[in-house]
Amino acid sequence: MLALSVAALGVVAAAAAPASAEEQPTRAQLIADCDSGAGKCTFNDPELGEAYLGSFHQVSDSLYNCTTSPATQSMTWSDTVGSTDSAGVSVTAGGKIAGIIDLSVTATYSHTWSSTHSESSSVNMTVKPGEVGWISRAQVMQKVSGTWQTHYDDPKWGHYYWFVPDVVTGPAPNGTDGQSNAVVVKTRKMTDEEKQSCSSRSSKARAFVAER
Repeated sequence: MLALSVAALGVVAAAAAPASAEEQPTRAQLIADCDSGAGKCTFNDPELGEAYLGSFHQVSDSLYNCTTSPATQSMTWSDTVGSTDSAGVSVTAGGKIAGIIDLSVTATYSHTWSSTHSESSSVNMTVKPGEVGWISRAQVMQKVSGTWQTHYDDPKWGHYYWFVPDVVTGPAPNGTDGQSNAVVVKTRKMTDEEKQSCSSRSSKARAFVAER
């Protein structure tokens, strides 16, 4: 019964000592103990998946063109992409979780793993009359799968060892597996409400930038 119930949570105990249902930890509790140091944790048998281009997302302010001529402006953009685990929980840089994964990947693949990537630059953007434009970016991403092994000096939830399978998705270096980061300028027609806001502006400020 123990094996069946903990397997349903994606959590497996190594020892055979008895434990009631109330003593079985949640996945979040075990990962929290790894992050806090309450449990001695390793990320075993890491496997890197093939890199892919993540989804595009807005990384700049928006340029609205309320004039009758194309509007061109230099737009600065910045982007920070982080990592999440299979439960959608953020894996932050500098935390124990990120450090443990990095140690495991480095030992197995001889290159480092980073939980976050930040980048910024500027692009000249031209927006047609009656449209709004912005800059979007997509980051090269990669999944790393493995199993968390949590060891306690004294039995916790009835066991010394617990195991949690996990998949972490995070940014990969540009060019990994032939994939490249992408930055594009996107535009769309203004909505009726946005056009109305244009009419309330003075002629000297008919092309304006709105913060994202």
